[in-house]
Amino acid sequence: MTTPQAIILFAHGSRDPLWRAPIEAVAAAIAAKHPHIPVRCAYLELCAPDLATVTTELIAACAVKPWTTGQNSLKTGSEGASSSPSFRIIPMFLGMGVHARQDLPELVTQLRAEHPQVQFDVASPIGEDARVTALLAEIAVV
Repeated sequence: MTTPQAIILFAHGSRDPLWRAPIEAVAAAIAAKHPHIPVRCAYLELCAPDLATVTTELIAACAVKPWTTGQNSLKTGSEGASSSPSFRIIPMFLGMGVHARQDLPELVTQLRAEHPQVQFDVASPIGEDARVTALLAEIAVV
């Protein structure tokens, strides 16, 4: 898997601002380890920003510009190389529930239609990663 030009941590959302702390801590850890990769949190409901807003912000931050011929360009340093920017969306869910199975794919379909110059890579829900499962099991018995 290639390194994305941006990462979006996608979570359910809550009215309680304290609920966001773990998601934002993951974003901060990614930013600290990979400062060259923009990372943002996006939420399905109950709080902001939503996925569309974050995508728009990242497109601006990554200087994604469509060409009039239908080609796409991503400015990279001083050279302005042509390539499709890639944004990785990480569903911050423990399993493949309705939000990951239905809501997120519908949102990504809309994003792909609105931003054809961007490649969206949607990962499996974070809780389905064997490393997360092993860590949760370890935490449970400590």
